[in-house]
Amino acid sequence: MKQKIAMVLFVLCVITLVGCTNNSSPNTPPPPSPPVETTPLPEEPSVPSEPTAPEEDTEMKLSVQIGEYTFKATLEDNAAVDAFVELMKQAPVVIQMSEYGGFEKVGSLGQSLPASNRQTTTQSGDIVLYSGNQIVIFYGSNSWSYTRLGRIDDLSGWEEALGNGDVTVTFSVQ
Repeated sequence: MKQKIAMVLFVLCVITLVGCTNNSSPNTPPPPSPPVETTPLPEEPSVPSEPTAPEEDTEMKLSVQIGEYTFKATLEDNAAVDAFVELMKQAPVVIQMSEYGGFEKVGSLGQSLPASNRQTTTQSGDIVLYSGNQIVIFYGSNSWSYTRLGRIDDLSGWEEALGNGDVTVTFSVQ
């Protein structure tokens, strides 16, 4: 009986080993791939490259003149600024601005611009549109719903230029 069990185990081992062997020899190369037809690409003509100009500053600048002081401001990119620039291209825009609240000067533009008001906390140097037809320049801070127009680049002399009381401000594009 032990012989029969040993024989059955031996046969099972042989069957298992035969099933696990690989029929291909490690030195047998893989079957060849079918040939692939290639067509050469036409050569593109060589065009000498022209030197490129350095990128220019694309920000639109605004000149803000108050008495003997002139300031440069960087304009925002919105419909109100586009309309304001069109006005300034015709002629500089001169606005009589009045003191308001101890932190801003405000003056009527004389016409409305497209507004896109957002709740904003302004800082000194901000230029905004209020109620679609009022230009406001800040030398302090305020929180209200405005359309941003631009911001003074360098505030040196800003508060001195605005002084106390009313001022005449001339806006023009660069």
